Amino acid sequence: MIKYHIERRSGVSTYMQIVQQTKQALRVGTLVPGDRLPTAKEVVEATAINPHTVLKAYRELENEGLVELQPGRGTFVRRGLGNPGASDSPLRGELAEWMRRAAESGLEAEDVTALFDACRTEIFSPDRA
Repeated sequence: MIKYHIERRSGVSTYMQIVQQTKQALRVGTLVPGDRLPTAKEVVEATAINPHTVLKAYRELENEGLVELQPGRGTFVRRGLGNPGASDSPLRGELAEWMRRAAESGLEAEDVTALFDACRTEIFSPDRA
């Protein structure tokens, strides 16, 4: 089951952090169709956020067709995201090794994120030639 981590100083709204973390888990296969998301009460207890924030995030995910709210049962994953084999790809190991080298060379997590984002934008930009 997914465990949400809320970064209070990130500048990203709490409900959007839940949406983003859920989508990431769907993309890498941590969550798969049929899995149950934690209840609002479980998320509140683990993160000390307002239950309405959790419900707002779950409604957003439901509106996108990713989860299904089943009254009395919980919230369940309807479909995954991304390439089904992506989390087992050899590329994941290469990326993990690169990140280890980056950390050993003194880069902070934010530096790695900035480099990754810059490269992703450069490579996957819709207007690249």
